[in-house]
Amino acid sequence: MTRLRLVELPLLALAVGIAAAGLAGLALLRQEAVGPSLWPALVLLGAFLTAHVSLIWRRPGADQVLLPLAAVLCALGLVVIARTRPDLLPRQAAWLALGTALFLGVIYGSGVIGWLRQYRYTWALLGLTLLAITLVVGVDPNQSGVRIWVGFGGYLFQPAELVKVLMVAFFAAYLDEKRELLSMGVYQVGPLRLPPLPYLAPSLVMLGISLLLFLVQHDLGVTFLFFGVFVAMLYAVSGRGVYVVAGLAVLAGASYLVYHLFSVARLRMDLWLNPWADPQGRGYQIVQALVAFASGGILGTGLGYGAPGLIPAAYTDFPFAVVGEELGLVGGLAVIAIYLILMIRGFRIALDLGDNFRGLLAMGLTTTLGLQALIILAGNLKLVPLTGITLPFVSYGGSSLITNFVILGLLLRLSAEAPGETADG
Repeated sequence: MTRLRLVELPLLALAVGIAAAGLAGLALLRQEAVGPSLWPALVLLGAFLTAHVSLIWRRPGADQVLLPLAAVLCALGLVVIARTRPDLLPRQAAWLALGTALFLGVIYGSGVIGWLRQYRYTWALLGLTLLAITLVVGVDPNQSGVRIWVGFGGYLFQPAELVKVLMVAFFAAYLDEKRELLSMGVYQVGPLRLPPLPYLAPSLVMLGISLLLFLVQHDLGVTFLFFGVFVAMLYAVSGRGVYVVAGLAVLAGASYLVYHLFSVARLRMDLWLNPWADPQGRGYQIVQALVAFASGGILGTGLGYGAPGLIPAAYTDFPFAVVGEELGLVGGLAVIAIYLILMIRGFRIALDLGDNFRGLLAMGLTTTLGLQALIILAGNLKLVPLTGITLPFVSYGGSSLITNFVILGLLLRLSAEAPGETADG
């Protein structure tokens, strides 16, 4: 008998209520009719209600908190876009619908998890191919010096978003297969004991090629994200802190080289250290974001009463600054708490699955979402250089939203499986 998901449903209703209240409030401030302005909330309701019913039908034992967390973040994203670029709401709603369709494909698909493991080298090759394509036909619509988009009929897609999932699948499968060898210390290098390098080489080669392609494209944010996820997964499978120390050392060295070799990285670093050196020019975006946070204070200016229009590309690069200004420190902490809960639930799924491919896959996917959120949140707050990656489920953008729904579907599917269960794949 199908088991109802009675925890998930009221939480989803809360998420839809947040979207409806925010959209209605903005409509009243603009002296517009409230009814027509609520259509994005109806799209949100349809998307997540469909996902909810599908989970009842196909994966009733899946985690009941992850989907509402994503719904709240999507609701916040719709309100931010309605506040800053309402003309982009139809596109974001279309991406939301497409993301839901792919989510259903992951939930209903037969053998999805098994395919990810069995064809690991195929996914690695596909990921590298997608990155290579951007070298040939990549475009830079924002004139930022980063050619990481591919155009199709007036629409842009960012292959690097999909590559994150493909590479996590490859690393999970390969590291699971070589876990015993990677946890051994065979070679002595000073105080460090390293594993047999031939068994680590394929992962390092794949990582090196992908990082090289990313660096050529100047997409440094995704580069650091990808490297961080790889180091985290390597540590999870081996339990050896030497990998973390070595990873941080490599990252520090790479950052130094990138700063001196790439003008885009050097510019972002200089602007991070002192955006007030050019407050009306290249530092304008960061300065305005900091002013927005300062204006918000503890409780914020109130939805619709701030000035997020002063922040260029706030709906993609600085959605957290919009939240900080109009919802204040309280709203910002709520957003951070949502991401922390999402990570806790994801890591719990990984632990429940045990020490196997499924556990590593869940851990890698959760780390991808969490680390991406951490990088962009810290970048908005000027704690780290701004990298240009999106805030999961919140920022405007089809590539990111669709990929996040695929990750969400995989995590929910994994959470529904008992440790060691492989029949349904």
